[in-house]
Amino acid sequence: MIKDKPRRWHETLLEALWAYRNSKQISTGTTPYRLTFGHDAVLPMELNVKSTRVALQHNLIPADYNESMLAELEDLDEVQKLALDHLMVHKAKVMKAYNKRVKFKSFAEGDTVWQTILSLGKVDRVYGKWSPTWKGPYLVHQVLHGGAYRLKDLDGGIHERLINGRYLKKYKPIIFELMEEKKTFTK
Repeated sequence: MIKDKPRRWHETLLEALWAYRNSKQISTGTTPYRLTFGHDAVLPMELNVKSTRVALQHNLIPADYNESMLAELEDLDEVQKLALDHLMVHKAKVMKAYNKRVKFKSFAEGDTVWQTILSLGKVDRVYGKWSPTWKGPYLVHQVLHGGAYRLKDLDGGIHERLINGRYLKKYKPIIFELMEEKKTFTK
């Protein structure tokens, strides 16, 4: 809406908000207006064209109209519960799609680990592509909630700062890594 009139965005803001409030949301499966008031808004075009919904309302006597509005308000709780259920299903789908690529790491107390020096993909100007990316080895001293760990040196010095598990990897001595590479080349 703003592309046509970039300097007059404030004039189209009300129209954009109206369109948003009266459009079905993917996450809830209903409109925000219906969640608030219990029924869909009557669009100006429906008044001009005389849609069936508007025509039925004009033929009602005030008592019947009030009863139908109260019935819609009673149904509002059901609509809100359905929207909440729809929202929970949508969130579960998003979480499943996001967690496809997540690799969970967990370490136990006493495990030997490496710690990152730089963010993955970064290099130090001094060393260039030969920049070291891991330092250590360290021992996991304490496992805390949320994937946080407290490390200690092999000498026994405990680190004060906690570190997230995504900045750690299992320690394999270099000799074993070379032996594993040799096995893959011989196969």
